[in-house]
Amino acid sequence: MKPTLLVLAAGMGSRYGGLKQLDPVGPSGEVILDYSVFDAHRAGFGKIVFVIRRDIEEAFKAQVGSKYENHIQVEYAYQELSDLPEGFEVPEGRVKPWGTIHAMLSAREIVKEPFGVINADDFYGPGSFRLLAAALQARENSQGDYVLVAYPLKNTVSEHGTVSRGVCEVAAGKLAGVEECHEIHPVADGIEVNRGGELEVMDGSQLVSMNTWGFTPELFAHAQAGFKDFLGTLPDPMKSEYYIPTLVQQLIDRQQASVEVLHSDDHWLGVTYPEDKPAVQAGLKALLAEGVYSDPLWS
Repeated sequence: MKPTLLVLAAGMGSRYGGLKQLDPVGPSGEVILDYSVFDAHRAGFGKIVFVIRRDIEEAFKAQVGSKYENHIQVEYAYQELSDLPEGFEVPEGRVKPWGTIHAMLSAREIVKEPFGVINADDFYGPGSFRLLAAALQARENSQGDYVLVAYPLKNTVSEHGTVSRGVCEVAAGKLAGVEECHEIHPVADGIEVNRGGELEVMDGSQLVSMNTWGFTPELFAHAQAGFKDFLGTLPDPMKSEYYIPTLVQQLIDRQQASVEVLHSDDHWLGVTYPEDKPAVQAGLKALLAEGVYSDPLWS
């Protein structure tokens, strides 16, 4: 059975005031998401499931999903703020989404096979999808045996501002912990990272998470239980969110799961800041010259 790729795209309209992640960056007008779907398809994924919001459904299907339907199976899941466990209601005044676990749970009735999870607006590189697809195919009959494709920190920074990354603690090839770090930016002698309020300069070799996960379907049951617990102890009814790394850490701590860490040498590309766009375009142009991609992409 071919694995599925779950693409978290519900934030595409809200963060950018429209589908501005569809800003062309490739030589024939390709957007970053085009490369992720293309790489996933040729790596062996059999289906793409986009998690979106109802209010962007028409635009998303027309501008995004329709491009891929002749190449790979495409389905949609809808993140609804009111999609909560029995006994819970949306706090009055809450408009903020519930986080990546809630987004992932939107696809719980659709995804029945091993699946990868990525963000819609990051370029991960072809090698990362090959690693992820192979790992998921090997886990078809397993449970609680997950995977994270991690990147050297130096391959994931922006020259034009700070970024946030999950710095990984790895022991014997397994994930022991992920620490969300902020204000990451290059400095003269390395990469400066804010770790819980303390500034630290790293050499860039440290592995970080870019939310490139591989799971088996029983994770949805863990996610539902964890989300219910989260709602029961909601720290901030207006803003608190429940994230994939949080659930994964909880499962590791309870010895309910193990996560193999796979090392990707691909370079992340993303338009965190407007000034990043030329670098993304140059990076894709170089990959085209190396024969990694063709022009047009789906030739």
